[in-house]
Amino acid sequence: MLGLTILAALGGAALAGIGFTGSYTALRDLGFRHGFGDFSYAFPVGVDAGIVALLAMDLHLIRKGTPWPMLRLLAHGFTAATIYFNAASAGPLLGNPTGTAMHAVIPVMFVAVVEAGRRLVVRITRIEAGHQRDGVPLHRWILAPGPSFAMYRRMRLWGIDSYRRAIELERERTVYRVMLERDHGKNLKDAPADLLLPLTMKRFGLSVEEALALPQEADEAARLRAERTAAFEAEAAVRAEARAAEVEISKLRTAGRIEAAGYEVGAETATAKAHAHARSLAAGREAEAAERLDQASEELAAAAAEQEAADARLRAAETARLAAETEKAAAEARERTTETEARAASHEKAKAENEDAAQTLRLRAAETAKLATEIEADAAEAARRTAEAQRDTAAANRDRADHEAAESTARLRAAEARERAAEIELRAVEAEDAAKLTPAARGARRVARMILAAGGDPEAVTLQTITEALDVSLATASQRRADAVELLHHGYRP
Repeated sequence: MLGLTILAALGGAALAGIGFTGSYTALRDLGFRHGFGDFSYAFPVGVDAGIVALLAMDLHLIRKGTPWPMLRLLAHGFTAATIYFNAASAGPLLGNPTGTAMHAVIPVMFVAVVEAGRRLVVRITRIEAGHQRDGVPLHRWILAPGPSFAMYRRMRLWGIDSYRRAIELERERTVYRVMLERDHGKNLKDAPADLLLPLTMKRFGLSVEEALALPQEADEAARLRAERTAAFEAEAAVRAEARAAEVEISKLRTAGRIEAAGYEVGAETATAKAHAHARSLAAGREAEAAERLDQASEELAAAAAEQEAADARLRAAETARLAAETEKAAAEARERTTETEARAASHEKAKAENEDAAQTLRLRAAETAKLATEIEADAAEAARRTAEAQRDTAAANRDRADHEAAESTARLRAAEARERAAEIELRAVEAEDAAKLTPAARGARRVARMILAAGGDPEAVTLQTITEALDVSLATASQRRADAVELLHHGYRP
């Protein structure tokens, strides 16, 4: 192979050189004859080198995966032109057939070498890209032109790159048709539609096995779509339950805040009432003390007035007595002593009365002080009750906070439990999907999960609940529960 490669490369280069040299000479002379002048030296290079340049550009685009068929058409046009020009350089085409053929053979060698190189590069490129493609052989076109065209059309339309693969597909379909005719007759009217699929899908390039597998693939696709729809509906149900749980939690939080506000308002009302009651008691005691003080003041003023009146009367009597004594000095000498003694006794009596009045005032002052002490004691008691009410309010707030925290923790645990249950349910559904279980087996496992969620007691899951969950009759629900109990007895755990 190495020797053949070297020989082909050297021989191809020699033939290309000879062809290019001969073509250059012929086209140069033809250019001079047709008045090209000095441009005749460049004209052959433009034509022959144009073929090489266009084919090289075509190969480069093929290597880059962006072929442009126009380049190859232009290269073929230049090839036909150079062959014609070389043939015309020998004179009229029909006037000298031998000379025409001799001049035409030279560019044909050059073009053949270039096309061979292009074919090699294209084939290597397709092999490297994994797109090696065979064509329909010439002998088949000659022997069976109609079927060959149909085969060629299918190969190009449906990307069948291997001619051998196309032959195998044609052989399979032919054998399959013969077998169908053997079983159902020549016209195949009685053959089922599914069995006719390989012949119907022939024009799409499908094999017999691929065509026969189409119904199963369609059924499998429908089943997968149904399963995806069921999974989506299950997820939607889980999301709906989560949203409902969030709404319920929001309602509970709102109710808790309302209850807390009620406690706060009640505590504030009790505190305000205690303060008002204390203030009213203090005001009442103060008013009573003021009234007693006013009464004591009035009594003291009356006693003082009575004392002054008594003093006035005594002074008047003494004046009358002194006047009488002046008239009767001698006679009343003895009586003066008596009157003096009487006056002293009267003075002592008045003094005693004044002392009694003062004692009465002191007693009333003591009562007033005692009343003030009682008022202060009531105020202290009111303050103590206010402090107790505040402590009770703080304790109620703490209890309410603890209650809210406990409720929040319970709601959080309930939400986590629902999430775990939903996750377990989803994993169980995925496992059942992977195991391709029947609807009855799926229903039994779902009821088993419901029993486990209810604490393991089958009677806790009623037939009505199973009927609503599985959308089945009561008899079927009873059977599903019995199957679920059997599954749990054998150790089923999701």
